[in-house]
Amino acid sequence: MTNQQSQKTSSTISTLDDLAKLADYSLIDTLNCDPEATSDGTDHAPRQVFSGHYVPVKPRPIKSPEYVVHSKHFFSELGFADSMAESSDFIQLFSGDISEAPEPIRKVGWATGYALSIYGREYTQQCPFQTGNGYGDGRAVSVLEAVINGQRWEMQLKGGGRTPYCRGADGRAVLRSSIREFLAQEHMHALGVPTSRSLSLYVSKTETVSRPWYSEGSRSADPDILISEPVAISTRVAPSFIRIGQLELFARRTRKNAHPKAMEELEKIVLHLIDREYADVIDKQLSTPEKVVILAHEYQRRFTSLVANWIRVGFCQGNFNSDNCAAGGFTLDYGPFGFCDEFNPYYQPWSGSGDHFSFMHQPHAAQRNFDMFCSALRPLLEAHQDCLIEFDDVQAEFSTVMQVQMENMWASKLGLSGLHTVSHKKLLSDLETLMMQTPVDFTLFFRELSWLPKDIGPLKKSFYANSRYDSYAEEMDKLWSDWLTQWKALLNEDASSSRSSDEISRQMKLVNPKYILREWFMVPAYQQAAEGGYSLIRELQAVMTHPYEEQSREVEEKYYRLKSPEFFGVGGLSHLSCSS
Repeated sequence: MTNQQSQKTSSTISTLDDLAKLADYSLIDTLNCDPEATSDGTDHAPRQVFSGHYVPVKPRPIKSPEYVVHSKHFFSELGFADSMAESSDFIQLFSGDISEAPEPIRKVGWATGYALSIYGREYTQQCPFQTGNGYGDGRAVSVLEAVINGQRWEMQLKGGGRTPYCRGADGRAVLRSSIREFLAQEHMHALGVPTSRSLSLYVSKTETVSRPWYSEGSRSADPDILISEPVAISTRVAPSFIRIGQLELFARRTRKNAHPKAMEELEKIVLHLIDREYADVIDKQLSTPEKVVILAHEYQRRFTSLVANWIRVGFCQGNFNSDNCAAGGFTLDYGPFGFCDEFNPYYQPWSGSGDHFSFMHQPHAAQRNFDMFCSALRPLLEAHQDCLIEFDDVQAEFSTVMQVQMENMWASKLGLSGLHTVSHKKLLSDLETLMMQTPVDFTLFFRELSWLPKDIGPLKKSFYANSRYDSYAEEMDKLWSDWLTQWKALLNEDASSSRSSDEISRQMKLVNPKYILREWFMVPAYQQAAEGGYSLIRELQAVMTHPYEEQSREVEEKYYRLKSPEFFGVGGLSHLSCSS
């Protein structure tokens, strides 16, 4: 560990000069640069990248940047002064112009390549070269690594311009999608779900790009118009941005003997991942094969917990490819994500996908991605049979571990200590059936249940109007009442020894959020922002960073309610085809 890594910031970081002193570039100082890259980072045209861990890239700044919002919570955690977000040099750096950043911040950023697997199947054909050598960060450019309060953070500009991996696109992100990602990352953190973080968001006052989108009220699956949107750069932050797809890329090169250093580069990226994300649980003195076995076990634990947490809060990633899976075990991709309103196991916000990435299918998709993770690590174990046997055991137990995580998650949402018996599991099965038949709002239902209602009256706040329910209202009410009675009986058995009703209710409210970042809340915010107004973004930020708390009556009336019937099926609001 360097002196900078052990350094603690004892006072507030008030200026960019203060932050610059904490710069520490582990990735580009220890891994291999693409030998065909330019040293000055002027490398913006699509091309194949055959070797190396990263490509030096100079980001392209947006024109006339304007401050939109920053994460006050994350700034506080980092020890940053809020005033820094609106200072001219901070805006300049984090809107893409790194040419005048104070030393030792470097004047060139970097982008990384990765491979693509979709539901456990390797793909190369979406690469413009049909080889897979063109996949990677097409518009994400990392510009800084810094060690702050003993924690390493990588800061990456989303929408920072073209890289060799841009596949012919413009390298830009639009304000609309940048707002979604900015709000979602901080909301997920507040929900207690591991995630990349949001630092800042700036928009160009003069620069726009054209994007396909939906006309007002369109119910088309695909965008039906082309609109001009302001470009923006958001800065996302994580301990690292290493993905499963990145590990796959080096494993594929190793299997194909793509170049003489292929195996060496695979081992270097895996050991770098361990140093960045798993140093606290993997002893540095172990051999590489021993480290790989522990890595697989730890990633399995993190990954299964992550997916169970997604379902706990109603989150569907949408595009759950291997290149969208952070190898550190946190949520990385905020493209066509969504939080489900009406409970539906097959909920999928992305019109370009199918059931395999739908809400309740995410554990199965996770297994496919974990298999690709293991496949990428396997070449490092082939000469070590004892480690390979142990590694195979870890891979084989994924579904069992995932099931335990899911059962524990559902038990916590229901206020139970576990799903121990046939009665417990039937209770959950019956509930899922009732939630679909009625149907119910996922978030509202579990929050109302957390109050331990005496009858089904409060639960009806979560019921959507439904002709089937109305036709059988008396029968459905009885089914719900019977379920509630069974739940309370199991709750009483479970809590008879120690927990009071108040304690059960309190614990349930800590896992069942009151406020969720629904798409129809965000649409007015990014529509207002496109006209230069940012008050709704900041209002949503304030509400959604306290998702478990009881807030004002005004906030409750606005953000704790059912989705309006006219919003269902509307493109860009109930579903979307891309993130732009």
